[in-house]
Amino acid sequence: MKLAVFDFDSTLMDGETIDFFAAELGLEKEVAEITDLAMNGKLDFFESLITRVELLKGLNYDKVVEIGKNLPLMPGALEIVPALQAKGYKVICFSGGFRVGTSPAKDILGLDADFSNVLHHKDGVLTGLVGGDMMFDYSKGDMIQRLQNILGISREDTLVVGDGANDRSMFAQADTRIAFCAKDILKKEANIIIDTKDLTQILNHIK
Repeated sequence: MKLAVFDFDSTLMDGETIDFFAAELGLEKEVAEITDLAMNGKLDFFESLITRVELLKGLNYDKVVEIGKNLPLMPGALEIVPALQAKGYKVICFSGGFRVGTSPAKDILGLDADFSNVLHHKDGVLTGLVGGDMMFDYSKGDMIQRLQNILGISREDTLVVGDGANDRSMFAQADTRIAFCAKDILKKEANIIIDTKDLTQILNHIK
């Protein structure tokens, strides 16, 4: 058994989930600027997440769920998951984004599991609060070590794919580190760089 862990936003999914939500409130530009700072490592991820989610306060939760079910998948996403599973990989998604996006994608793509954050809602609207598995810069690295221990998988048999600064902690725990259409800060940590929006290119780099 081997382990493949993908980031979600701008990796398995073509875009940033929170930007789609913010667009409903006319705040896409403001939220996108904060996201960009965080993904380039210029802003603490936890602080950026709290700030951005707070801006979503009052957004109708049913609308959030609808958007989450219809996010655009990255080219090659539908093909790469079963291809890796056929090679013996457990394929998992880690996201600093939200379960309303990752869980529908898990079912569509056939992922083995997804780990992300949960948008708190009350009386049918977002409260501006968030909690979950992937709140901090170190969260992905912490979770991947837990999974490696549970599944008995070494870093030699671990593949990671991401695009931003908060993927660095999981890159530190894997021998195959793929920067996919990534920020420069993550490319420095990678040993495979793919700059074309086609996840099937990963197959050119693994056995």
